[in-house]
Amino acid sequence: MGWNGGRGETSALRQNELRAPTVLIEGSFRLFFFSREEPRIHVHVAHPDGEAKFWLTPTVALATSVGLSEHRLREAHALVDKHLGVIQNAWNRHFGS
Repeated sequence: MGWNGGRGETSALRQNELRAPTVLIEGSFRLFFFSREEPRIHVHVAHPDGEAKFWLTPTVALATSVGLSEHRLREAHALVDKHLGVIQNAWNRHFGS
């Protein structure tokens, strides 16, 4: 615990969550977006092996990836497809419609 009873750590975690809010966690995957990255709707998918970014419109499509195997990319893509409505709702709540 730090000099302020851990409040600084909690505050830092809260600030990080505001900048990169988590949409959901499923298995080893975390779906999130960055608050000030770009206006086109998309989601980042993090995994211990790497990370990918998917555009959500007009259809779900891989934008970039680093470190993920083809198998992990297929899993990530399927996860985004499965939770597309949840991701879009979270985007609209965070950024406005």
